[in-house]
Amino acid sequence: MFVVRRNLIVIAVMVVVVAGLLMLLRYHPAGGGTAPSALAPGKAAPEFALTDLKGNTVRLSDLRGKAVVLNFWATWCPPCKKEIPWFVEVQKEYGAEGLQVVGVSMDASDPKDVLKFAAKYGMNYPVLFGDDEVAEAYGGIPYLPTTFYIDRNGVIVERVFGEPPRAEIERNVRRTIAVQAKPVS
Repeated sequence: MFVVRRNLIVIAVMVVVVAGLLMLLRYHPAGGGTAPSALAPGKAAPEFALTDLKGNTVRLSDLRGKAVVLNFWATWCPPCKKEIPWFVEVQKEYGAEGLQVVGVSMDASDPKDVLKFAAKYGMNYPVLFGDDEVAEAYGGIPYLPTTFYIDRNGVIVERVFGEPPRAEIERNVRRTIAVQAKPVS
């Protein structure tokens, strides 16, 4: 009896340790692929064509002239759940200044789950369904959340892996909005 009890305790401790490590790492290989350094600030953000919650196709080029916060997330991701309300706030606060937050769901689950999640969190910005192709184009998205701040000219201003402090999101939004669009020649 003692041996069985001890084995159960050892197994329980191992499960807790592994779960804790996974939470700390926040690792999710959504799309595998190229090294994240391939999409450093100063590089052009890759074009994409993804479907939104209503079935419409949205392209990054549709947003040219706006400062874009492109946030890759998932419904099961605890840090994503924490920062999404912050993105809702910055969209309200800076939308009139030309900011457009865009959420890219990397969920493999039923699209209805993403729709329910977006409603529950009051996501006031476009939510798109991501895929392996867009994940690969953006450097493999090795962690969720991953956020790209893209200026009005389609150039990456900043790239953030994981959940930054709210103040860092605000700083990056302000930096991104400050970049003026260059006239098309």
